[in-house]
Amino acid sequence: MPPIKIILGQLVQGEIDLKEAEHRILREVRIDGYQRISKIAKLDTTRAYRTGISEVVLAEGKSTEDILEITKAQLELEGRVILTRVSNEQLEALSGFNVKWNDRARIAVVGSTPTFEGPRGLVGVVSAGTADIMVAEEARVIAEEFGCDTISIHDVGVAGIHRLYPELPKIMVADVLIVVAGREGALPTVIAGLTDVPVIGVPVSTGYGMGGKGEAALLSMLQSCSVLAVVNIDAGFVAGAFAAKVALRTARARRV
Repeated sequence: MPPIKIILGQLVQGEIDLKEAEHRILREVRIDGYQRISKIAKLDTTRAYRTGISEVVLAEGKSTEDILEITKAQLELEGRVILTRVSNEQLEALSGFNVKWNDRARIAVVGSTPTFEGPRGLVGVVSAGTADIMVAEEARVIAEEFGCDTISIHDVGVAGIHRLYPELPKIMVADVLIVVAGREGALPTVIAGLTDVPVIGVPVSTGYGMGGKGEAALLSMLQSCSVLAVVNIDAGFVAGAFAAKVALRTARARRV
């Protein structure tokens, strides 16, 4: 159980008074809000309270042993672990856990499914081409894991822009749009110029030669004359998490 829940439980049970609870919570968030995992990591135990987004584990670059240690510790603390960029070897090592796996996104969710309270925002996810779907799926899964509903459309890039128009009504009901594109990265600019829904552009490392590996897409989005926000190349997690924060706040405001 997260430490802050323990403190609040002690307050409800009358074991500590309000002043002591406040003191402990402030200390937990500011100073003691992490848990050491052997010599390899410090698990951020209060991130969800501070930011609304719990800690997510980037599996890329970590050994299988590291992943197992971190997973066990976070399961004990929160009952759930989200791991991104998971390799086949790491996935095999997690087979002893209750794992929900998304092959396209390379995301493993271990443990229980939380019950989200309050209204659910709606995140739209759009990809320019089929080569961009892996990053788009990473964004979609993250947005859903943080309590949003999602709607996705794929393969509507500017090389065949007529494919986009019939799909627009489906995505214009979203609270926020994640638009994923490689090559010249034009699709987020186009969509941002056609709708009043906030757009998050995600450049993808498709493309080759001069400006390849997402560089041209990133620069194109940064130079957009339409109004949009842009994350880094292949940053599906960042886009999904940011979109979830926007959509959930929008949904709560709409309810009020």
